[in-house]
Amino acid sequence: MNFSLAAIVPSYNHYRHIDKVIGALKGQGLRVFIIDDGCEEPAKSELEKFHDPEEGVTLHSQPQNSGKGAAVMAGFRLAAAEGFTHALQIDADGQHDVDALPALIDLAVVHPEALISGQPIYDETIPASRKFARWITHVWVWVETLSTTITDSMCGYRIYPLNATIDVIDSEPVGHYMDFDTEIMVRIYWRGTPVRMLPIHVTYPEDNISNFRLGADNWLITKMHTRLVLGMLTQVPKILRNRRGDIQEPRHWGSIGERGAALGLKILFSLYRIAGRRFCWYAMQPVLLYFFVTGREQREASRGFWRRVYVAQGEVREPNIWQLWRHYRSFGAMALDKLAAWIGHIRLNDIVEEDLGMLDKLAERKSGVMVVTSHLGNVDILRAVGAARGIKNITVFAHTRNAVRFNEILSEANPAATVDIMEVQDIGPATLILLEEKLAAGNWIVIAGDRIPLEGGKRIRNIDFLGEPAPFSEGAWIIAALLGSPVYSLHCLRDEKKYRILFEKITDRVKRGRPPHDGLAEPMQGYAKILQENCLKYPEQWYNFYDFWAAPEKKPLPVKSNKETT
Repeated sequence: MNFSLAAIVPSYNHYRHIDKVIGALKGQGLRVFIIDDGCEEPAKSELEKFHDPEEGVTLHSQPQNSGKGAAVMAGFRLAAAEGFTHALQIDADGQHDVDALPALIDLAVVHPEALISGQPIYDETIPASRKFARWITHVWVWVETLSTTITDSMCGYRIYPLNATIDVIDSEPVGHYMDFDTEIMVRIYWRGTPVRMLPIHVTYPEDNISNFRLGADNWLITKMHTRLVLGMLTQVPKILRNRRGDIQEPRHWGSIGERGAALGLKILFSLYRIAGRRFCWYAMQPVLLYFFVTGREQREASRGFWRRVYVAQGEVREPNIWQLWRHYRSFGAMALDKLAAWIGHIRLNDIVEEDLGMLDKLAERKSGVMVVTSHLGNVDILRAVGAARGIKNITVFAHTRNAVRFNEILSEANPAATVDIMEVQDIGPATLILLEEKLAAGNWIVIAGDRIPLEGGKRIRNIDFLGEPAPFSEGAWIIAALLGSPVYSLHCLRDEKKYRILFEKITDRVKRGRPPHDGLAEPMQGYAKILQENCLKYPEQWYNFYDFWAAPEKKPLPVKSNKETT
């Protein structure tokens, strides 16, 4: 596909910083179209100074102020008339980072069929009200596109493929004011044009003039979302058909990944801090519904889990759709509990009193302990109250970089609650020496015992769990044997309005023997038994949304890259 790029700079009374913008665009060798959207003096005269077609800068004046969207669309037609295939949109007020231009252009060259958009990274200059309003729009866009691919639809720093874009504006209604950026992006995406996001820094200059009309533009944005939601409902099959690669069906838990979870945590943090838990809970319902509707693999995993729970409870029945939806909603409530734990909103009086006494006894130990947990409940409850009970040193083993990233995000909320996260797939001598030192210093070594290694069938043992053999990793138990420490199971569970922190000693020491009596079977079976008992008591807090009982592959599995390009 051919690629030739022009730049469009819409302006309505912005001129103080446009010289830097024009200079940066010319520095990239771009043809520049400045669109005067009915500017008043002195902006009008200042913009006229830049008109120099021989140097590749043309000023086009709209007969009257018609809105940012109308100005940008006029620029699209000017660029297309001169034969350009792509158009870069950038604001005239200097809030967009011109140093990101090369990266934005490079991404468009590599992906000429895509709409390339900036994903803003704001500094402290962004008004809180504007930040909050953006998150609301993000959630609505996920509903309208049935996808979380578009992580920010309001950033006017983009590169458009002109043919696809002009086809949309010629045949569909697109807003002319502050509703433009979001609507054009959603409608282009509906037609199958892929979207790729690039993080860029955005700042609000002190002398910046905002053209946002509080009443009029909020009303236009409200009407726009109404149009888009109704439009989405009438063409769901088309939208799903045109989504390029959004839906995947991997089997291994490590390939499934956390669907947008890192971004989701950041969004939840913002909503939680600004509006509180109740508002955050209601706001996340459409997002949960999206994941529920599109997550076929996760729904089927939930269904299989509930079938086994019913059988273990002496029943033979099929879980209905409402039971599966409640399971998803429980996951959403757990996410809010996670935030509350890290921000410090969960306090000692939220914990069952007898569990606090048990924590005190463990905190008195001079040497550390090995703790095997799971994805049943929410282990972050312990992190919330552990320091207050003398448990200050916790080292958590993570199977993937995702878990490390989550800890980095969460620690921004409360650095005092940060735990030591180690991304470990294979244990070598250096790691063991480090862990021995941590145990000697009184650390807790925490590892999930319900996730098998990413390398398929490596160090796996089938243990009876909810009536069927399920693959469990031997890794935690081999580590425990090498360290010679006592091993406890840990589950942090919501029990009505209180939280339970359930510790049970599995063994004082894992003693290795010679095959077939290698010493791992007994503690692993003990762990699976405790996990099953707690699952049957708190089934809706089981958060392994993949086929837990599936036989692992016998060869290494590809792991999803940590680099996000969309």
